[in-house]
Amino acid sequence: MLPRGASSMPPPPNPAAYFPPPRVTLPSGLEILRTYSGAVIFLEILFGTIVWILVASTRVPLPLLQGWVMFVAVTAWFLSIVFLCVFLFGYANRIAVNWNQTDFLFHGATFVFYFGAFLLQAATTSLHHFPRKFNSTTQEKILSDHEYNISIAASV
Repeated sequence: MLPRGASSMPPPPNPAAYFPPPRVTLPSGLEILRTYSGAVIFLEILFGTIVWILVASTRVPLPLLQGWVMFVAVTAWFLSIVFLCVFLFGYANRIAVNWNQTDFLFHGATFVFYFGAFLLQAATTSLHHFPRKFNSTTQEKILSDHEYNISIAASV
């Protein structure tokens, strides 16, 4: 028989639950370059640089559209370098963040921005055959043939 006021049930668990810090499964140092995430970051830096150079090498017929393309290329390039340096120099082990989720969100956001930039650059490229009218007697294409080829490369 149990003493008065005692029950056979165990005490309730402590309401202050313990949550361990997130575990970094992405490696630090040069090992990051051997993972898919490191390869994607490297490709983002490489192709961001190429887009940046190609768009900057043409005459900008539509500043609003191509200005956004340049903003995306430069910003994503810079943030990719910073994100890569976090892993290369081992800061990921010092910052308590779920790096797997952060990596997924980073690549998802850069995909969305690069896809939007692709659409705007492709829209600019598609206007190649439309004339730009200076007056009723003079007409010139929005993009020359050379700039058209560069714009196609930047779109791809």
